[in-house]
Amino acid sequence: MSQRLTSTSRTGIALAATAALALGLSACGGTTKTSTDKATTGAPAGSSASAAPNAATKTGLTVAFLPKQVNNPYFTISDNGGKAALSSLGENYKEVGTSSGTDTAGQVSYVNTLTQQQVSAIAVSAQDPGALCTALKQAMSNGIKVVTYDSDTNPDCRQLFVSQASSEALGRSEVDLLGKQLNYTGDIAILSAAQTATNQNTWIGYMQDELKQPKFAKMKLVKIAYGNDDAQTSFQQTQGLLQQYPNLKGIISPTTVGIKAAAQYLTGSKYKGQVMLTGLGTPNDMRSYVKDGTVQGFELWDPAKLGSLAAYAATALASGQITGAAGQTFKAGDLGTFTIGDKGVVLLGQPTVFDKSNIDQFNF
Repeated sequence: MSQRLTSTSRTGIALAATAALALGLSACGGTTKTSTDKATTGAPAGSSASAAPNAATKTGLTVAFLPKQVNNPYFTISDNGGKAALSSLGENYKEVGTSSGTDTAGQVSYVNTLTQQQVSAIAVSAQDPGALCTALKQAMSNGIKVVTYDSDTNPDCRQLFVSQASSEALGRSEVDLLGKQLNYTGDIAILSAAQTATNQNTWIGYMQDELKQPKFAKMKLVKIAYGNDDAQTSFQQTQGLLQQYPNLKGIISPTTVGIKAAAQYLTGSKYKGQVMLTGLGTPNDMRSYVKDGTVQGFELWDPAKLGSLAAYAATALASGQITGAAGQTFKAGDLGTFTIGDKGVVLLGQPTVFDKSNIDQFNF
């Protein structure tokens, strides 16, 4: 189902991706960084409560960011965006999390710790849609506000989901990007993150639906591979796809870890320029591959703006200005005013395509 929500004011770039990680990043341990209702299934938790839209913004709140993976360049950018927004509001920022993108038990443990610490709000990018629910519901029952960003939980496990862009727009546009590059002909594969990643699976669902359109009749999806948001695994999965499917003509990787790893493999192989690659990536990661012809174009949103919007949303919730009900609005600093949509979804904006014509205009 399409998430249809519009912001009344968008500034900057609306981009799309799910995480960036350098090759060889180890996955162990956890990190903490600090600076000075019961729900109904299918509805955001607490959305039936009354809001006070004219209430003053509280100061001195503590908002904890729990990304899918700390020390991951994508989430570093995103969470620093949240940190800057909170600082401008007079709030306190904290970041906690595991260094593995698939450690759901670790995420649960951090939620429980934050609940014990009685933070004002938690902004979490969920590794799994259901694994955090019990812990997040316990947090909300203790008065802690919960916002998901980048990757959602089940709607009844949080008050708001700050989405990078329309899931439908992301999924369909990536298929269309690759289709144009292939003249709408050939076998293709998808290189995703983890099998449980909510955002990845939603986007892939729309990709599969888009491929049913008549103009894609000569394109065939032969495989969905999973790199687990690990650079080395994604590199190996790319190699495996090309060995298993010698007629493969294109790859979509809706994860910045995956697209970078796939580009690294392609650029040094006989497939460079022969197998097209697109998906979600950061300009800094992908610039050299665009310039050397390995990649023609890809998409993304500005992760710093995503983190900033999550911080503003969490503060508005903790200040009682919104509850998560559809139709409510809140201000997000220079980003503008945003309207909450169905199931508590707040949409940052539309994806932007990066190619040779514009990639040097961006630095993140």
